[in-house]
Amino acid sequence: DILSPDAEALRELVSRKGLFSFYRDGHQECCGIRKVAPLKRKLATLDAWITGQRRDQNPDTRQSLVEVELDTAFSGRHGRLIKFNPLANWTSVQVWDHIEAFEVPYNELHRHGFRSIGCEPCTRPTLPHQPEREGRWWWEDSVKKECGIHRRS
Repeated sequence: DILSPDAEALRELVSRKGLFSFYRDGHQECCGIRKVAPLKRKLATLDAWITGQRRDQNPDTRQSLVEVELDTAFSGRHGRLIKFNPLANWTSVQVWDHIEAFEVPYNELHRHGFRSIGCEPCTRPTLPHQPEREGRWWWEDSVKKECGIHRRS
């Protein structure tokens, strides 16, 4: 399925705050409309979902990540929603070893220093010594480097 934001909610946000308001007041509202709300609608039809989250992506927000959990941020078809994080214990090196060994297709931006890829205006390449998600929402504090999809309530 291709998920899209609610056109009216997006139009209202851009009309009220401008196209790049997230640089001024944070990305949460924009991500809420563009990412979180469409995913929430889809997850409401399911019993479980699978993510690619890893603990090593963000020590501030993902250190306690487990492989299977009850998703407390979203509801599923019958209320409860199971969230599978099969890569929780993998490192970035293990992921790339797997990609190479099995010739898994990947986004070409990774070859240009983009270690974590999100929306175009909110993503930039990182330096080798920087944490993987440092290229996301670089104008905000590191503890806020989540769009709201993987929040814990």
